Amino acid sequence: MRDWKRIAITLSTAIREVMEVIDKGCVQIALVVDENDHLLGTVTDGDIRRAILQGNGLDTEIADFMNANPFTGLLDEHPSAWQRTMTRHGLRHLPLLDAQGRIIQLAVLSAPEEPQRDNIVVLMAGGLGSRLRPLTDDTPKPLLEVGGKPILETIIESFIAQGFYRFRLCINYRGEMIRKHFGNGEHWNIEIEYIEEHQRMGTAGALSLLEKTPEEPFFIMNGDLLTKVDFVRLLAFHQQQKNIITVCVREHRHQIPYGVVKLDQHRIIELKEKPIQYSFVNAGIYIIEPEAIKQIPPNQFVDMPDLINKLLDQHLAVGSFPLREYWIDVGRIEDFQQAHVDYSKQFK
Repeated sequence: MRDWKRIAITLSTAIREVMEVIDKGCVQIALVVDENDHLLGTVTDGDIRRAILQGNGLDTEIADFMNANPFTGLLDEHPSAWQRTMTRHGLRHLPLLDAQGRIIQLAVLSAPEEPQRDNIVVLMAGGLGSRLRPLTDDTPKPLLEVGGKPILETIIESFIAQGFYRFRLCINYRGEMIRKHFGNGEHWNIEIEYIEEHQRMGTAGALSLLEKTPEEPFFIMNGDLLTKVDFVRLLAFHQQQKNIITVCVREHRHQIPYGVVKLDQHRIIELKEKPIQYSFVNAGIYIIEPEAIKQIPPNQFVDMPDLINKLLDQHLAVGSFPLREYWIDVGRIEDFQQAHVDYSKQFK
């Protein structure tokens, strides 16, 4: 990557701005430099997630959480040396410096072949898609096409690209159409089995219908999401944190359309015009430990929030994983239209 300056930031850059730089750069890293292009540090998606999970606000300057001692390479080294450094230290990018310590280029790790991973992926594909009518009158929402292929197919291919091959599709509304399209998965050289809900079971309740409890942590994801999340990194985070469930969360911004007044009895002490409120919302992607299934009563409607609150009541570890990657819930007509606009940029 020769045009490294588009991911360059300064010590005073706030988390929110760093997130925008990383998004636009599409390489999951930002370079902290001084006015003479000397490298001061790096910031990755992982650094941002850790900063947020530690309670840092989005206005926090990156000097407080950047990696001030990143691995680097020299521009006059052979490219194979850069690749060895990245492989040895588990890096995806390596800043390349000249003799004066100035950043000149960013090396990118050559993509290795993904190993197969045995973790099961459960995809919830039984919803009615009521908010997308009339599009879903004759077609289940997961089979609606975005970018020339069904939403669910794009989801499955994203998992396949990261080494996952064992899928369980929860079907109900027009489930026979989903079964006909995907079959047993042999077209993609994967394994697909079906969980048929003869009544509405909820996101968690359907797990009680699994023929066999998974032996390893497994994914649950809504079948109407398009995302570029790194599932391998999510799995590693879940295992490192020793959570019973890890919930992916997204930052949601809401602008209040009025001036907000803060009062002390009858006196106004502050007035903010149309402030923006920030909060984290459930992104519909989870990793669950097998023992959590024991908490789900059979043949009952149980949504994921019900299960999570039950586990929280028992003081079990329920963690969050802030999503930094592209994500859209294709649940409304306007979202469906936006997904068409985004697809060629995000998935081609």
